[in-house]
Amino acid sequence: MKRNRLFHDLYVNISTKRIILTAVLLVFVVGVLYYFNEVRKSLEDREEKYARLYAEGLGFFINQGVNNDCDYTFVDEVIKANETVPTILVTDGSPNIYLNIPELEDSTKKWDEKEKEKLLLEKVAEMAEEHKPLEFTVGKSKGYVYYANSTIVKQLSYFPYILIATFLVFGTLAYLTYSSSRKAEQNRVWVGLAKETAHQLGTPISGLMGWIEVLKINPDFDSSIGDEMLKDISRLETITNRFSNIGSEPTMKEENLGELIESAVEYLKKRISTKINWTLINNLEKPYIQKINKNLIEWVVENLCKNAVDAMGGIGNLEIKMNYNSSGKLTMDISDTGKGMNNAVQRKVFNPGFSTKKRGWGLGLTLAKRIIETYHGGQIYVLKSEIGKGTTFRIII
Repeated sequence: MKRNRLFHDLYVNISTKRIILTAVLLVFVVGVLYYFNEVRKSLEDREEKYARLYAEGLGFFINQGVNNDCDYTFVDEVIKANETVPTILVTDGSPNIYLNIPELEDSTKKWDEKEKEKLLLEKVAEMAEEHKPLEFTVGKSKGYVYYANSTIVKQLSYFPYILIATFLVFGTLAYLTYSSSRKAEQNRVWVGLAKETAHQLGTPISGLMGWIEVLKINPDFDSSIGDEMLKDISRLETITNRFSNIGSEPTMKEENLGELIESAVEYLKKRISTKINWTLINNLEKPYIQKINKNLIEWVVENLCKNAVDAMGGIGNLEIKMNYNSSGKLTMDISDTGKGMNNAVQRKVFNPGFSTKKRGWGLGLTLAKRIIETYHGGQIYVLKSEIGKGTTFRIII
């Protein structure tokens, strides 16, 4: 299946495309807010005109008098045209005529005059904060029409934020779906690669063992050489088992984790640069027995130690410290005095394919994370790192 390169680049690193996409999204958000704000202002202006016509119509009615021979048909239609804007007429400091007040238009509730006047005064105070009242002359005194935005205008002010939130939710879900499918695809690739590697290694290893036995038959063959060759083949078998375990559900057995790590470190000491000063601190007071896969845990320790040695250029101090944490779990810190990592590298260090080295596939730490977190339910992360001073990885099992 052909991948969408844009989303692939967005996922992998901070790129020009991500910056452009972010800018486009910001412009979209600003555009939506601006557009709906202009629509809301337009509706507010129209409702203000309705309220003004309503106020002038009431003023005309009151000033002309009910018994006047004037034709009030047009004015009456103007007043009745206001079906949405809440309004309250106030004369001599008291609310009189009201329109579009939902609480008072509820036929299921009966109001006495005092309660009604109290509610209207509260509404007048709220309306005064929202809009300046419209003034008109009533005889020698003045009348005021207080009004508020209609329900539609109020809802419209929230609509753009609801719309943007909806886009963000669906966008996030789309990104998470893509991210999950991408990770699942990576997992299938790793599993397939591991299985194929284990399968391919199995045949030549069996052949080598057979040839060694043939060589041992020869009386002139030095048996000590054969023993060393068998050790190397045994090592290859261990590596094959590791790949086989990665490619399928690993078999778990109860092991003394502290002793296992000590044994793995001792093995590495003899096979890594002699210019590395090793320090192993085991503060575990009792055997820490856990159901683990021995081959995979040894692989993680070996991987982290070799990475530390590479970071130090083969010269420096490497410390492995084991403790119990507050939850009683084993905590192992692997610290080096290498070149360290900046924050950007720390965020990517477990990503598949990412490597600061010129050689390698960049899968070592990715597989280590899979082994610790997926298979053993633990944690692995960069505890601290400082440029020029070194890095500490922490494993919790």
